[in-house]
Amino acid sequence: MNPGVNVDQLCPCGLGQAYARCCGRWHHGAQRLQAPDAPALMRSRYSAYVLGLHGYLLDTWHLSTRPAALEPDPDGMKWLGLEVRSSAQRDADHATVEFVARSKLGGRAHRMHEISRFVREAGQWYYLDGTFPGRS
Repeated sequence: MNPGVNVDQLCPCGLGQAYARCCGRWHHGAQRLQAPDAPALMRSRYSAYVLGLHGYLLDTWHLSTRPAALEPDPDGMKWLGLEVRSSAQRDADHATVEFVARSKLGGRAHRMHEISRFVREAGQWYYLDGTFPGRS
């Protein structure tokens, strides 16, 4: 477990469950990297961003689109919440999840609205990429 994580605290993903029974099981231990579907993977990735678990983020990012490394959040950034707006299973191995993640930095609120694509390979779900509605 991440030393800064209280396993009994509420999970950052917003489902109202203890971290250890929610996204924590996908981040650590025997079930690591085994999110059962794209929405669960998306929630676990949001929680990983909140908790600074960059190794998990990279491990769940498809090799074809994965960056070499991730930068830490800027000092003072605070994640405020996640809203999963919709999800759609395209076929057995492809899905999309639309979400809004909110954060605050330097006294300013920010929101990231994304429609993410996910692919399952060898039984494991991966984040592939995303589009940002409203951006041209």
